[in-house]
Amino acid sequence: MDNGMFSGFIMIKNLLLFCISMNLSSHFGFSQMPTSSVKDETNDNITIFTRILDGLLDGYDNRLRPGLGERITQVRTDIYVTSFGPVSDTEMEYTIDVFFRQSWKDERLRFKGPMQRLPLNNLLASKIWTPDTFFHNGKKSIAHNMTTPNKLLRLEDDGTLLYTMR
Repeated sequence: MDNGMFSGFIMIKNLLLFCISMNLSSHFGFSQMPTSSVKDETNDNITIFTRILDGLLDGYDNRLRPGLGERITQVRTDIYVTSFGPVSDTEMEYTIDVFFRQSWKDERLRFKGPMQRLPLNNLLASKIWTPDTFFHNGKKSIAHNMTTPNKLLRLEDDGTLLYTMR
């Protein structure tokens, strides 16, 4: 990528981040709140968030699937195709880019708190049980890792997880 395209990409990225932050600040009314109450509320949320995470992972074994010995673990999947092609007639291959979403319930991760959903970073995915999903007869799969892994993990208060990969 040449310098002109790269600087254009950076400018578009910065503009997009600015628009998103302005939208969020107006949506949550941060522009009308005194800064000290925003800081206090943010610190309280961070403390609550940290306590919930520490409690969830205490004694948690990610090698054991949810409901082991009691019931099956039902994993729902969803694929959103973002691009399709090229197709090779001679090799009988094709390439697709997708968002691959998986959802399941892990009662060991239930929590109580002021929030109903916890957005978790991709590092936490290695600390909890995740399904070992594969594509039958697939030749090759590559997870998209531009600068950071493109993974999203959300935990609902009832233990339902949503794991999205690109």
